[in-house]
Amino acid sequence: VQLVESGGGVVQAGGSLRLSCAATGRTAATAPMGWFRQAPGKEREFVASISWSGDMSYYADFVRGRFTISKDNAKSTLWLQMNSLEPEDTAVYYCAAGSASTDARRYADWGQGTQVTVSS
Repeated sequence: VQLVESGGGVVQAGGSLRLSCAATGRTAATAPMGWFRQAPGKEREFVASISWSGDMSYYADFVRGRFTISKDNAKSTLWLQMNSLEPEDTAVYYCAAGSASTDARRYADWGQGTQVTVSS
């Protein structure tokens, strides 16, 4: 599965962004998927994931109801709606496919990442 993220940018604290991940490939439409992020000097961390059907989703504790993950199998697209953004959310956000685990090692395919910068 090939993955291409978009939608990152610079936003003020309290603002919103919607990240998209376009998936192509033989199993793109039915893959469980997730979002991870990596801030400078920090390890990559789990943000959210969703089952292949889209009926089960999982979130990191720090999301605290601010983010929503969703997917459209017909369009082979994954989204991450991020509201009430905080400066601590500044990171490169990665889309990944092949699992709904919180463990990055369980994902087979990764996008190139999109930068999200939240200014205070």
